[in-house]
Amino acid sequence: MTYSPISLRQAYRWHRPLMFVAATMVALGLVSLVGLIVDDRVLVGAPIWLKPFKFAVSLFIYLVTLAWLISLMRRGRRIGWWAGNVVAVTGFIEVGLIAMQAGRGRQSHFNIATTLDTAIFGLMALLIAVLYTASLVLAVLLMFQRLPDPVTTWTLRLGLLIALAGMGLGYLMVIPTPAQEAADPVTLVGAHSVGVPDGGPGMPITGWSTTGGDLRIPHFVGMHALQVLPLLAIALGALAGRLPRLRDDRVRLRLTVVAAIAYAGLVALVTWQALRGQALIHPDAATLVAAGVLATVTAVGVLLALRRPAPAPSAQDEPPKVYA
Repeated sequence: MTYSPISLRQAYRWHRPLMFVAATMVALGLVSLVGLIVDDRVLVGAPIWLKPFKFAVSLFIYLVTLAWLISLMRRGRRIGWWAGNVVAVTGFIEVGLIAMQAGRGRQSHFNIATTLDTAIFGLMALLIAVLYTASLVLAVLLMFQRLPDPVTTWTLRLGLLIALAGMGLGYLMVIPTPAQEAADPVTLVGAHSVGVPDGGPGMPITGWSTTGGDLRIPHFVGMHALQVLPLLAIALGALAGRLPRLRDDRVRLRLTVVAAIAYAGLVALVTWQALRGQALIHPDAATLVAAGVLATVTAVGVLLALRRPAPAPSAQDEPPKVYA
């Protein structure tokens, strides 16, 4: 995988609806930044405009990546174009509802306190299901594409599959907690945190819990495999000019496959950690051992990926033939 600069006009042509919505996410991000400065309201322990800002940034990255993927398609391009339209529309409405709820001073997720809040949360759940289905269609189409080289092909395929798994992990958050099931009346269904209430002490910027598990972590890490793995492949291609071993396409392909397996292992690790009610920055012995095993397996995989293939036997090395 190689990188060459492109203009904004060229990027916009990848998929106009996706790129248009991506541009609106830039605008929403700027509005949210202003809100963070001038609006001192706090909701569930965080500045009220922080959530729209994070969603705008995350969706911008996702939409631009999908637009690029669709531009690479040659088979099923029309289906991919329509799937991209679905992602653009559903993503725009989803984040718009999050921003609207922030402006109202209301929780957007898990909130069923009023009829309107229930309707908004229900609509958001439906939109995410549709967006996920459209992304799955794009993943299936990508499996049948003939891309420029094997490294690009498998990097994008594996990255999109892991990203879909990360998106699917978000559904763990809508499971009611025991405290919510016992409440009367029920005003919330689902939570980010495990073992502690939402809104407790959190990490800077991300807000991930520092006292308990947080399901947003595997959701975030998994979703952004679609950016991390291609960036790694681009970096390997750039380093090939300085490291002769990386000039072999087979070596770069093996390294990207090892990276994808390691990344999937990381998603599984942080999911397991969160479900046990454990904060990311306070791992116990079991988590550290699992992380050590993952790091060791990854290191062994990298060494194997970098190995030189055995030279093919030459005619001089063959034993003499004896004819009787």
